[in-house]
Amino acid sequence: MKIVVLDGYVLNPGDFSWKPLEEFGECEVYERTPPHLIKERSKGVEILLTNKTELSGALIEALEDLRYIGVLATGYNVVDIEAAAKKKIPVTNVPGYAADSVAQHTFALLLELALHTGLHSSAVHSGVWAKSRDFSWWNSPLLELAGLQLGIVGYGSIGKKVAHIARAFGMSVSVYTRHPNPDDKNVDFVDIECLFRESDIISLHSPLTKENSGFVNHSLLSLMKPSAFLLNTARGGLIQEEDLAKALTSGMIAGAGLDVLSVEPPHPDNPLLSVKNCIITPHIAWATVAARKRLLEGVVENVKSFLEGNLKNVVNANIMNESI
Repeated sequence: MKIVVLDGYVLNPGDFSWKPLEEFGECEVYERTPPHLIKERSKGVEILLTNKTELSGALIEALEDLRYIGVLATGYNVVDIEAAAKKKIPVTNVPGYAADSVAQHTFALLLELALHTGLHSSAVHSGVWAKSRDFSWWNSPLLELAGLQLGIVGYGSIGKKVAHIARAFGMSVSVYTRHPNPDDKNVDFVDIECLFRESDIISLHSPLTKENSGFVNHSLLSLMKPSAFLLNTARGGLIQEEDLAKALTSGMIAGAGLDVLSVEPPHPDNPLLSVKNCIITPHIAWATVAARKRLLEGVVENVKSFLEGNLKNVVNANIMNESI
């Protein structure tokens, strides 16, 4: 059994062992695979694992030996799952491994927007506080979260974690999801316009699909309160970045905290890199040691289940069933 990991570095830059995968057969791990080498490195491979390296329909069709595709992440939009289904190739992901870490990072972004901790620390180290006449000094308004309304888009494992933490801060929670649960009395399920209009903070936690790509646009942003914040630890493609940049520059909304952008790494001319009140971290919400360890364990378990004929976490199962 030949196994290839096309881009293993970000998941495992050297602090874990690939040995559990190597026990299943011949295993080759590449740190990164540029587009022109994807086909070459995938030839003759039965088990192909990818994080962000794109597997197109044409590539999948051309790989005669391919039997299984594993995504080293939760999001699987880098794989043409329909093309895989046509060849009866299961595509698996690892759901839920980073829920705690992503929820934690969501609040790291929110708390920085609310309290400007980093900016105040920098000011202290540069001597500003030492020159103050008062024991307490701040250079921007400080926001208390208790009593504010958090609007969550997407209510999977991460969205639920974020809601739980928000309630601990004393916030109220409203949710927009395609599948509301009327038995959940801890949140209010509302439509998307209501969510953007009434929330003090909007936090995105939905996967990126063809249907919701760029759905956060000028129209929705214009509904938000001028004091509101937008958070995104999901996928950068959910937001029309030019529209968000204009909203921040004009004061339409008060700030944004982003861990993801539409193109990663970003192009130098990305409009969000130069606007005010926009905190951007380099797609690290998922990357705590604990979360990456769970991810690797999930990848190994998915491969093991496939080899045992007991598939789990198959994202294109319905498509394969329909094609039978």
